[in-house]
Amino acid sequence: MTAVAGVILAAGEGQRLRPLTELLPKALCPVGNVPLLDRALTRLTGLGLSGPDDVAVNAAYLADQVVRHVGDRAHLSVEPDGPVGTSGGVGRLKSWIDGRGALVGNADAYLADPTRDPGKDIAALLDGWDGETVRMLSKPTLPGTTGGFSGRRFTGFSLLPWRYIQHLSPEQSDLVRTVWRPAEAEDSLELINFDGVYIDTGTPADYLLANLHSTQGASLIHPTATITGTVTNSVVGAHATVHGTVTRSVLWPTAHVPAPESLTSSIRAPGPLTVPV
Repeated sequence: MTAVAGVILAAGEGQRLRPLTELLPKALCPVGNVPLLDRALTRLTGLGLSGPDDVAVNAAYLADQVVRHVGDRAHLSVEPDGPVGTSGGVGRLKSWIDGRGALVGNADAYLADPTRDPGKDIAALLDGWDGETVRMLSKPTLPGTTGGFSGRRFTGFSLLPWRYIQHLSPEQSDLVRTVWRPAEAEDSLELINFDGVYIDTGTPADYLLANLHSTQGASLIHPTATITGTVTNSVVGAHATVHGTVTRSVLWPTAHVPAPESLTSSIRAPGPLTVPV
C-alpha cells in the first residue's frame, strides 16, 4: 500500500464564527466538550496515523493556542503571515510529506457515524488506493445548492497523491483550484460516499447543530460542571455553572448561567459572551 501521512488543516480565522473565534481558533472550539481538532486527530489515530512523523497540523490564526494544544502529538507547521489556504497549507508541508500521499482533513468538519469506530468511518478513502487518484469523502449535494462535484459535496477529508502534492505552491491557494478540479478534469477524482452525518461548523447555527447532534438528544455535562438549575438537550463544559435554565445550548468551559436566566438556542462563552442562534 502507498505510504500516507495525515494532515489536519487548522489555520483558518473562522470569521463567520466571530465573536467566538476572537477567544479561540475555530479548530479548538469544542463540540460535545471535545475540541474539533482533537476529533480530527482521533479519527487519524483510528487509521493508525499518529505522532509527528505521520501527522501534521498547520496553524496561523491564534497559532500559539494551536501549538500549545497540539504539543508533541503532531508535526506543526506555523504560517507566520496568516493563513495561506488549504492548498498553500499542504504546499508548505511538502518536505515533511516527502513522497507520501496525504490524507487531508479540515479541523472544522464535524463527522459522526455511530456505527463505526473513530477513523474507520473514513477508511474507505484508503481502501485499495493505488496512490495515483485523488479521493474525496462526499455526500449528495443538498437540494437547491450549486457547485460540488458530479452532484456530490465535499465532507471534510480528501486523499491526495504525491504526484499532485509535489507541485503545490506554499503561497495562498486552495485545493479546489490546484487539485480537485484538475483531477476531475482528467477523470482522476474518485468520490467516496460518507454514510454518516457531516456538518461544516463554520457558522454559529451549524456549530450549535453539531453540538446538539453530539448529545444524541440528551445532554453532555462535564463532570466538573456545577448544576443547580435545569439543563435540557445541551452541552455544558468543564467548570461551567448553571443556576438558571439551559435549553438546546452550548456552554464553554467556565461559562456561567445565573438564576433566574433562561438560555435557549445559544452559545455561552466565559466573559460572559453570548451568541444567540
